[in-house]
Amino acid sequence: MKNLSSMFLVSLLSGAVTLGAYKVFIDDDQLFPEKNGITTLAPTTSYLRPVGLSPETLDFTEAANKAVHYVVHVKNVSYRTVTNPMLEFFYGYRGGQQQTQIGTGSGVIISEDGYIVTNNHVIKDATDIEITLNNNKSYKAKLIGTDSKMDIALLKIDADVKLAYTTFADSDHVKVGEWVLAVGNPYNLNSTVTAGIVSAKARNLDSSGLQSFIQTDAAVNPGNSGGALINTNGELIGINTMISSMTGSYVGYSFAVPSNITRKIIEDIMEFGNVQRGILGVEGGELNPTASKELGIAETNGFYINKVTKNSGAERSGLKKGDIIQKLDDKNIGSFSDLAQYLNTKRPNDKVRVTVLRDGKSITVPVTLSKYENTAATLKGMQLENLEAADKKRFKINYGVKITDVNNDDLAQYADELKGSIILSVDNIKATDVETVRKILSNKSNNQPVRIEIINTEGQLFRIII
Repeated sequence: MKNLSSMFLVSLLSGAVTLGAYKVFIDDDQLFPEKNGITTLAPTTSYLRPVGLSPETLDFTEAANKAVHYVVHVKNVSYRTVTNPMLEFFYGYRGGQQQTQIGTGSGVIISEDGYIVTNNHVIKDATDIEITLNNNKSYKAKLIGTDSKMDIALLKIDADVKLAYTTFADSDHVKVGEWVLAVGNPYNLNSTVTAGIVSAKARNLDSSGLQSFIQTDAAVNPGNSGGALINTNGELIGINTMISSMTGSYVGYSFAVPSNITRKIIEDIMEFGNVQRGILGVEGGELNPTASKELGIAETNGFYINKVTKNSGAERSGLKKGDIIQKLDDKNIGSFSDLAQYLNTKRPNDKVRVTVLRDGKSITVPVTLSKYENTAATLKGMQLENLEAADKKRFKINYGVKITDVNNDDLAQYADELKGSIILSVDNIKATDVETVRKILSNKSNNQPVRIEIINTEGQLFRIII
């Protein structure tokens, strides 16, 4: 009986301690009130926000059902001749065996009469292109045009019926954290749908700065390239293009060309036959604490102008070195990718309002965009620009184009020597300006060798074939 009384007393004390602790720590207006210094309790309703994948909170079925009908399978068939060097050397054998190569990817129907957008790398070097719809009907496709810089290609099929097609969403309004679906044909598994969220926007993964991707954690694998990234309404917000992977398969993040950029590219191809790319005509870099410290400025956000291109819209509008671009029209510019993404939706002669910080004051100037080809060109991976007066004086020449960068892996070991050198002629034609070089190259395929005459930075003249 004595032990039973002791147990009863312990239980009574435990209950009292528990009740007291509740009053001290949990009850209103005690140790943790609704607001006490820097500690604030969230309102009860904040815990009621619907989050999750249950049918009551989110339903992907309608969007997926739309997408599988306008996302197609793309087959790339190419042929190459394989030779045997040993037979050629010992027996004088000439000829070779023709091999068929097949690549696959995805595409998105964008009109009822059969226009299809995909990635350039999906159909690159194709001899034949075959499109298979979700109903297993196949059609031969015609290549209408490509943009290798943004990895977009436009195809056309002639079907005997009106086709299901996507509508374009405004990718500028896509939000980080928004649910999205990736639809395509990974590993030849037709009509595959995966879900994820937008992980980041305006992600730049390309040294040329032309790329500006939507990043997502929706599973994308080989074969998804050229497929659709859609919102929960089934509208196109991007074209799936690449993955970040150590293995070649999906490991966490994939990237899509935003729909606004994609739409502008295909409209250019359909109207002009090529992509009309407008540029501001400035060089520089995005600001961050490290860059700002090196430049000796306090501002840590925006795009710092280090150079203004001659004869560009930026020069004519009075932009100058040291200006910090903070806005293009109503779009805030916090990085180079923000700048590139907005400009990639514009054409030459479009006008944009550029807001810059200059000497501590914010000013806005109108700038008419220049045509990309008028200020720059590319020759075998070498970036070219027109000569400035200082270059002509230094090299004692009155024509030529300057090599500003080298992105060709085969020339990587010579990159430091080539940068700053002057090309005088291409295939024995004077390289008077970048427009001339562009016209020369327009008549040659990428695989044809090019003869160029160069003056290096030490004034030495030499000729090479690349």
